[in-house]
Amino acid sequence: MAENGTDCDQRRLRMSKEQHNGNFTEPSLASKQKQKDREERQSIVLWRKPLITLQYFFLETLINLKEWTIKLWHRRNIVVSFSVLFAVLTLAYYIEGTHQQYVRYMEKKLLWCAYWVGLGILSSVGLGTGLHTFLLYLGPHIASVTLAAYECNSVDFPEPPYPDQIICPDEEGVEGSISLWTIISKVRLEACMWGAGTAIGELPPYFMARAARLSGAEPDDEEYQEFEEMLEHAETAQDFASRAKLAVQNLVQKVGFFGILACASIPNPLFDLAGITCGHFLVPFWTFFGATLIGKAIIKMHIQKLFVIITFSKHIVEQMVSLIGAVPSIGPSLQKPFQEYLEAQRLKLHHRADGAPQGENWLSWTFEKLVIVMVCYFILSIINSMAQSYAKRIQSIKEKRK
Repeated sequence: MAENGTDCDQRRLRMSKEQHNGNFTEPSLASKQKQKDREERQSIVLWRKPLITLQYFFLETLINLKEWTIKLWHRRNIVVSFSVLFAVLTLAYYIEGTHQQYVRYMEKKLLWCAYWVGLGILSSVGLGTGLHTFLLYLGPHIASVTLAAYECNSVDFPEPPYPDQIICPDEEGVEGSISLWTIISKVRLEACMWGAGTAIGELPPYFMARAARLSGAEPDDEEYQEFEEMLEHAETAQDFASRAKLAVQNLVQKVGFFGILACASIPNPLFDLAGITCGHFLVPFWTFFGATLIGKAIIKMHIQKLFVIITFSKHIVEQMVSLIGAVPSIGPSLQKPFQEYLEAQRLKLHHRADGAPQGENWLSWTFEKLVIVMVCYFILSIINSMAQSYAKRIQSIKEKRK
């Protein structure tokens, strides 16, 4: 299938070159018009045109709701089946009986898993514009569990989902009993769920490119257009970015499952290109998603977990704090808040903070405000993107009428 797709691509490239050689004016005018339309769409943002942006966002939302309703109606048998299953589960949830203990346990586990899967999807969805939830949520969570494990000399604090505060168990652990594998096992569930969410978030580029290839259309998507241009100029690419993208494309196309697995198993900002490549060359869905899921949820997540756990191990943290204090002039002033933060965490873990409430540490205050800013930016980017999508619809209608 890949060979047939390559032959088809070569024919398309030859035809486009012949058309381009035969007529220089028309492609130039078309490209200029596309560039003008793209610049016009990109100017529709909340801080430049707030009223138009909100209006377009609202209209695009209505159109998407209508399209989703039509799709659900065409798949009404599946919708009815899920509705019946949901009704049965709802009855089991509310009816009293001995099964309630299992229901409550599964409820907590499912909500905990859904939380991390959702954060994983938010991190990778949107062709590289997602919310970086590893830095904001999963990384700090693993760090807090690591610090608690070394401070308590145990990981017998509550199972996930954790309460608001992790408290050391009453029985003191044995000094030196904590190992890397112990902490990895403690945070494996949430880390793997987050990795699975990132794999799900990589599906939109795959389906977009696959649908475009099967329909023969050329979607007005910048990432896909860059991919098409890269195929056209593959032989003459000189800059590092183009060569890196071409290397990813060749690896995925020629190696297949193991090429996708290799790209998904390492921190790779170009993985959206791998999804577009797999969709464009009609790689089977389970080949793409299976390799992506294994790479991101198992291999890559263990690498990231090890990095965070090693970084926040007790002896390394103490060395980092002492090194901060050794910085000339500003070292002692920077060292003090870090020491206060670590001491406050120790008090919380041992539940000894029974005196007057301590002032809020500026590190935790800064982190909370950073999370709020990132979430607000993510929401704004969604509004702008949907408004620009509606503007693209208007431009397409005008183009058809000409």
